[in-house]
Amino acid sequence: MFSRRYLAMWCAVVLFAICALFAVTNHISWFWIIVPVALVALGLFDLTQQHHAILRNYPLWGHFRFLFEFIRPEIRQYFVEDDTDEKPFSRAQRSIVYQRAKNDVDSRPYGTELDVKAVAHEWISHSLAPTTLDNHDFRIVVGPDRAQPYSMSIFNVSAMSFGSLSANAIMALNLGAKKGNFAHDTGEGSMSKYHREHGGDIIWEIASGYFGCRNDDGTFSAEKFAKQAAEPQVKMIEVKLSQGAKPGHGGVLPAAKITPEIAETRGVPMGRDCISPATHSEFSSPRGLLEFVDRLRTLSGGKPTGFKLCIGHPWEFFGIAKAMLETGILPDFIVVDGAEGGTGAAPLEFTDHVGVPLQEGLLLVHNTLVGIGLRQRIRIGASGKMITAFDITKTLAIGADWVNAARGFMFAVGCIQAQTCHTGRCPTGVATQDPVRQRALVVPDKADRVFNFHHNTLHALKEIIQAAGLKHPAELRAHHIVRRVSSHEVRLMSDLLKYLDPNDLLNGNYRYTLYEKYCPMAQSDSFAPKVELAAT
Repeated sequence: MFSRRYLAMWCAVVLFAICALFAVTNHISWFWIIVPVALVALGLFDLTQQHHAILRNYPLWGHFRFLFEFIRPEIRQYFVEDDTDEKPFSRAQRSIVYQRAKNDVDSRPYGTELDVKAVAHEWISHSLAPTTLDNHDFRIVVGPDRAQPYSMSIFNVSAMSFGSLSANAIMALNLGAKKGNFAHDTGEGSMSKYHREHGGDIIWEIASGYFGCRNDDGTFSAEKFAKQAAEPQVKMIEVKLSQGAKPGHGGVLPAAKITPEIAETRGVPMGRDCISPATHSEFSSPRGLLEFVDRLRTLSGGKPTGFKLCIGHPWEFFGIAKAMLETGILPDFIVVDGAEGGTGAAPLEFTDHVGVPLQEGLLLVHNTLVGIGLRQRIRIGASGKMITAFDITKTLAIGADWVNAARGFMFAVGCIQAQTCHTGRCPTGVATQDPVRQRALVVPDKADRVFNFHHNTLHALKEIIQAAGLKHPAELRAHHIVRRVSSHEVRLMSDLLKYLDPNDLLNGNYRYTLYEKYCPMAQSDSFAPKVELAAT
């Protein structure tokens, strides 16, 4: 009982005895005995409780362990980590967003902090004949042959739902998008009144829960969809198949977290868990997916319509490609979400080990469309850890037409990477439904920061494009990007990544094992592989 493990407990007992003696002799007030009494009571509780072995063996002392564990992320983030430690975003990455969002100077003195000799270090080749561009409002047209084509920025707000984000965060993002003339993806939680408040361009995401366009039994409602899709603010329709942070995994918003506003927005009842199924009920095959896309396009009055996915089994996307060729139904765009994408909460295994990273997923989608001769008719968006202009540059060079960012714009509205999104206790009011916490996020101020981040990032992109001797980001190709593969060798990205030529797949020229093995497995009427080929 006199082991050093119990030293804190005995100190509390001695302190109690001393305070009690002085109180009895009227040398101090009885008020001062409260603290030692509380410490002794806590120590006795620690000794007798049965849930924490640490506290039973180290009464009172053991609480320091839990305290330090609780503040460990903050200690690491503010005092321990290097500026370039990316877990998940480095201090340097966060700082560049904060500086651009606030219109602060974002220049760096004294040279790079990156190890340019490190394997995987990348850069873009510059030209000895730089160009001069008039502006940085880089845009592309999606669905040029549709009734309502959309001229969109090449840098937009990625899918984040009202419910995951606070009302103030949604309004700040949308007002910033309105000021900067770029698009704001609703996420699967549908369009809330906060998305409509300021009139910024909307990409309406339709996921497996059909929120905002569902019947009482959770099935798709064409009538409700057509009504909302007709709103001028809605510019494109996006069918979500999966997301990079937890592909193949559904979601549940517990009944306790459903507010009347969330229930109204999503079209779900109060008092019941809100379920996002892992699969859609409207289709179960590649052909069915394309028919659903075409149906939504018709119901929306000809607005560009496509789908978003994180690549998984290669034959499934090849099956979608076969369905395009057989039916003639084409999506106007495909958004590729990388496995490095984030979400409010996901199982650890899904976050770390499920889904294809953006580079490989984007390359597969781009190559497949090139190989079947449809790349010029279908736009490709990409999302997954987009922060800097170089992130955008590299992604466009690999094969994307535009990029989306989620966490980058979260930083712009005040996120400090506290990683408490799933608790409802976001310290900056970004990812919470607590009305007191979210009032800290002042919409006009943060909307300006959203606008500034977008504006200054594209300005930096313009300077990169000029330095490379190009006239538009659409001219970027893989050979513009260089990667170090060892301490003594660098190679062009075009030599490292495997690209197909136009119509290769139509001509049976598979070129690489991936396409040679999995393309024959694909089926247009099923996501499953052909059994006889899968067995081999």
